[in-house]
Amino acid sequence: MLREEKVKKAKAIRRRRRIRKKIFGRPERPRLCVYKSLRQVYAQLVDDLSGRTLTSASSLTPEVRAQVKPGESKKAVSKKVGLLLAKRAKEKGITSVVFDRNKYPYHGRVKSLAEGAREGGLGF
Repeated sequence: MLREEKVKKAKAIRRRRRIRKKIFGRPERPRLCVYKSLRQVYAQLVDDLSGRTLTSASSLTPEVRAQVKPGESKKAVSKKVGLLLAKRAKEKGITSVVFDRNKYPYHGRVKSLAEGAREGGLGF
C-alpha cells in the first residue's frame, strides 16, 4: 500500500511539472491556480515574476458561503468561486489570465470554476 501511494504522488508531481513548464503568470496576465480538496475548492491569481498572490477566492469565502444553499453540488459551488474570483480580478483591472489546472484533469469542479471565471469576464 505504501508503494502505491508513493507512485500516485510521484505521478501527480510529474503532471504538475509538465503543466507548469508551459505556463507563466505575469502582472498583466497572471496565472489562475486551482487547488481542490475533498470538500473545498480554492483559486488564486499569481504573479510569478514577483511571486505574489494578487487575489484569491475559495468555497470558504464569506461571499460564496452566503450564496451556497444546503445540498448544493460541489460543481455549483466551484462555479460561484470562479465568478467571485473574476469579479475581484476585474476590480484590480485584470481581464486576461493563464489557467493552471495544477495536477487535476479539466472536468468536474475544475471545469466549473473555469467556466464561472469566463462568465465573470476573465479571458483565457
